[in-house]
Amino acid sequence: MSPPSSRDEILGKIRAARGRSGPVTGAERERLDARLKSRPRGIIPQKARNTGAALVQDFITRAQAVEATVQDISSLSEVPDAVAQYLADHNLPAAVKTAPHADLAQIDWSQRPTLTLSEGRSFGQDKVSLTRAFAGIAETGTLMLLAGPDAPTTLNFLPEHHIVILKRSEIVGAYEDAWDAVRDRLGPDGLLTRVVNMITGPSRTGDIEQTIELGAHGPLGLHILVLAD
Repeated sequence: MSPPSSRDEILGKIRAARGRSGPVTGAERERLDARLKSRPRGIIPQKARNTGAALVQDFITRAQAVEATVQDISSLSEVPDAVAQYLADHNLPAAVKTAPHADLAQIDWSQRPTLTLSEGRSFGQDKVSLTRAFAGIAETGTLMLLAGPDAPTTLNFLPEHHIVILKRSEIVGAYEDAWDAVRDRLGPDGLLTRVVNMITGPSRTGDIEQTIELGAHGPLGLHILVLAD
């Protein structure tokens, strides 16, 4: 029998402190499930209450206000040209590390044969990454990205430039709406995603003389492709 993992040891100590020997079951599990489904909502600010096209425009305006660039596209077939144009505009090499996401696998890159594509995690040597967002939050122009086998977290932070595809229907008004969508995406085991990343514009700092510098702790550029459904 193999020794328990660090995760098992930590969970075992928590359960022991709670007087349990295993995962929550029965009536207690039902109470926890009910609590997740009937969670209270915070006060929704007026600026997060638009709908339809106005909501999408709110997201775009606020994303641009924090130095992200935004481009509308009507289909995934426009992604290769949009990516190639971004690379050219920023004098970047024609190489992109993509997430192994099902939507990205549908893209036909043959129209841009000079682009070099690779898939998977980034180890810090990639200049540009391409990922799929889970949601866009119009309240602050923020992207929500979930970690998983099809969405390596390293692609969000290690490359110098991050290109993200976001569907118009995935744009919500408030943070509460985005968390509702996460909870509605519970897996078959009833568990939430392990990691949720919130990204509002490129990385920045104002530590030195209160002068804003981009790319301090992550990507220098954030480019959002807003995809029509």
